[in-house]
Amino acid sequence: MTFEKLALHPSILKAVIDSGYTTPTPIQAQAIPEALAGHDLMASAQTGTGKTAAFVLPALHRLTTPSTKNSRGPRVLVLTPTRELANQVMEAATKYGKQLRFRIGSIVGGMPYPPQMRLLSQPLDILVATPGRLLDHMERGRIDFSRLEILVLDEADRMLDMGFIHAVEEIAAATPATRQTLLFSATLEGNVGKIANRVLKNPKRIQIATVQERHEHIEQRLHHADDGGHKQRLLAHHLADVDKAIVFTATKRGADRLAKTLHGQGHAAAALHGDMNQGQRNRAIKSLRAGQVNLLVATDVAARGLDVNGITHVFNFDLPKSPEDYVHRIGRTGRAGAKGIAISFASPEEFGQLRDIERYTRQRIPAQVIAGLEPKIKPREHSAHAPRRNNKWKAKPAHAKKGPRHGASGAPRHPGGRDGHRHGGQARGQNR
Repeated sequence: MTFEKLALHPSILKAVIDSGYTTPTPIQAQAIPEALAGHDLMASAQTGTGKTAAFVLPALHRLTTPSTKNSRGPRVLVLTPTRELANQVMEAATKYGKQLRFRIGSIVGGMPYPPQMRLLSQPLDILVATPGRLLDHMERGRIDFSRLEILVLDEADRMLDMGFIHAVEEIAAATPATRQTLLFSATLEGNVGKIANRVLKNPKRIQIATVQERHEHIEQRLHHADDGGHKQRLLAHHLADVDKAIVFTATKRGADRLAKTLHGQGHAAAALHGDMNQGQRNRAIKSLRAGQVNLLVATDVAARGLDVNGITHVFNFDLPKSPEDYVHRIGRTGRAGAKGIAISFASPEEFGQLRDIERYTRQRIPAQVIAGLEPKIKPREHSAHAPRRNNKWKAKPAHAKKGPRHGASGAPRHPGGRDGHRHGGQARGQNR
């Protein structure tokens, strides 16, 4: 299979080839023909497999045929859970549509309203949006969906995890019933399957690989750590061999604190989290891509949608609260067949998270010990097949005084969930 055989518009095909691609990835080879044929899609593939192009290319192809309706509204709407993913889709649409004169714009949370209002007042071909901000504009009557032809739900599982299920359903209900709907997700089960039943029509189902599939190109390692200070010493040991890495923390405050510590140790480090405005976040990502910094300390805002070439290592300074986020975190390295290393630090309080990750991925992460940095606290058996023991390690004596729970990086755990955001409710404009 080659891109020439996919029957894409010649201008789009030229842009693809100019970008250095000749052979579609498996998700592209299966999804693009079905999308071009007009079918609704439910598609699942691992991160880093070219999923964005799998819906951007057929959408651009559709736009080469003029609309029969006279309206300013978008012909293609792409919903994404975060601003970073929206930027990634915008970049792909601009790159592959560079030979054509399509108007592409984005509506995302955390950005000023006036430029978005001006964008929506002009003719538009592709609109990329986060659900909360888009719903805000819809409620003010600023969007006309009368000529919408394609609705794309990108990272659908993530949108539902972030509490956008009702927003997605309301947006879908406001679009024409004749639209084509393309849903892409890490998993097609659970709530994703339920919403698919409500918004898709007789969809073709494509599943290249399950989320639980092993990352063949990523070497996964585990270090047991006594506390946050021990984690910092372990991280310092490994950074001597790192070219470009992302270090994930549980909280925004922890990301800022660790980035400052690393910078003080002489590393070119920057933080990335949801409390930063879009300009700050863009500068951090551009600095990593340009090599101005080689360490990005981030919350799960970077677990999906951050596509930077040459990331050799991913460090889980704090383990994620959900095993799905572990899979997406480590997927920032080992992309497109390259080799990558993912190193996780697990403190006694994170035993339950470690066990859940191993159960979800169906593999054990091999534990390693560095001479001179051995953990003082010997962990209990943490196998994915081990019986539950109240999600605890044998880390404290029975008489130890109980106090407020803290994350591994030292910041108090927010009652609303990871990174200080509540889950399950409408989260308009609060994309991390």
